[in-house]
Amino acid sequence: MGRDTVRSLVWTGPAADAPAGTAPSTFELVERPLPDFGPGELLVRVRAAAVCGSDRHTVQGRRPAPCPSVLGHEGVGEITAIGAAPTAEGDPPMPGAVPSTVDGAPLRIGDRIVWSVISACRTCDRCCAGHTAKCRRLRKVGHERFAGTWPLSGSYASHVLLPAGHDVVRVPPAVADAPAAVAACAGATVMAALDSVPASRLEGARVLVSGVGMLGLLAIAAAAEAGAERIHAVDPSPARQDLARRAGASSVAASRDGTDGGIDLALELSGAPAGVRAAVTALDVGGTAVLAGSVFPGPGVEIDPEHLVRGRRTVTGVHNYEPEHLVGAVELLGSARGRTLPWSQILGAPIGLEEVPDALAAQPEHLRTVIVP
Repeated sequence: MGRDTVRSLVWTGPAADAPAGTAPSTFELVERPLPDFGPGELLVRVRAAAVCGSDRHTVQGRRPAPCPSVLGHEGVGEITAIGAAPTAEGDPPMPGAVPSTVDGAPLRIGDRIVWSVISACRTCDRCCAGHTAKCRRLRKVGHERFAGTWPLSGSYASHVLLPAGHDVVRVPPAVADAPAAVAACAGATVMAALDSVPASRLEGARVLVSGVGMLGLLAIAAAAEAGAERIHAVDPSPARQDLARRAGASSVAASRDGTDGGIDLALELSGAPAGVRAAVTALDVGGTAVLAGSVFPGPGVEIDPEHLVRGRRTVTGVHNYEPEHLVGAVELLGSARGRTLPWSQILGAPIGLEEVPDALAAQPEHLRTVIVP
């Protein structure tokens, strides 16, 4: 690959002979010249990307997605170019022409950053109400057509091009590339889920975490960091149960039996209908169940309204996140607890873009497959 080109792994759809709902899909490595970009846009060299489970669901046909496209929405990279602002006297300022982090710090070439999974308009009614995660003109990293207006949106590539005003956060030196990559989806989603209850309710809380994938593991770490009194993790995998203990779980179990009552905050991250039911029935009076794992179509779940009403219980859903949650995810990864998670067991050995199709088709051995483009 030349210094002035971008190399992207383009997902072109299911293989012609693949049964519906199964891998393999077809991919094509495409090399193109670096694109032109406008004021405030960021060209970022991808240092590492992570394979989220939702990308596996996409290529397996379990959820709709634009195609062809460059997948990948968990990544960390280095800014290599910043679109210059207009300098002619009298020119009006352009939104995002002077790029900065979520916290307002100016960005510079060479900064190592993670970027939000969403690009919001900031002007629609939902954005103005604080729900940029559900912007009416939402565009998503790794979910845009390769032939569309934002072809370089996905992190399965040598570079991404971020629109002006896109939310980014600097990564501190203490956080390595591969762990930093998971901040953009799993990490920030967990922080959004915890934000469903006031911070004052997390200290001393009794927490249930259903499903110890990447989200569940970070949820355990975040709840422990927030001062939860007891964290009970549920996952059928002995290896994941061990990871849960090491992340801060007080107790673990293979099934959801015996979780009824006594829980202040239930985080359902598996997406399994049984997990949803268990999260709701586990709640003590005043408790909250946060559903964040049900991100693809599945069967409905019956909920007893009287159980909610008489117990003053709350059930809420979380999908995507707000800018402050990305900040919180990076802070968690930079904390002592985040840095000492067993990352060598969580993350697989890095692979190149050429190996990604096989990795997406195979059953993963680790919570995240790491790509170094």
